[in-house]
Amino acid sequence: MAIKKESHPEDVSIISAGVKIDGDLHSEGNVRIDGGVTGNITINGNLTLGESSEIKGIVKAQNVNMNGKIEGSVIVSERLKLESKSVMKGDITAKVLIVDEGALFDGSSKMNSQAKSSSTYGE
Repeated sequence: MAIKKESHPEDVSIISAGVKIDGDLHSEGNVRIDGGVTGNITINGNLTLGESSEIKGIVKAQNVNMNGKIEGSVIVSERLKLESKSVMKGDITAKVLIVDEGALFDGSSKMNSQAKSSSTYGE
């Protein structure tokens, strides 16, 4: 008998503060990062970066809410929000870009009116 694994889109994988990953991170669901990642991140869902998060690499996701630090490129098929404590050093590609007062952004942005399919994330 086959076991059917149910997917819950509201489930979130959490990388806590104090956790550091050296390598690429891939997820089919939503992720919250409060720790550090040195490597590329590919999320086929929503990515939340807390205040203590530090990312060095290429980030690809459907939606990103950012309040930490990224040094690298960010490619978002839908919406990227740089919250007030964000520090973004690198290039951004997104359909919608929101920058709160106080956020720091050093790079270029490209507004993409057509959302990329999730298959693009794996490339």
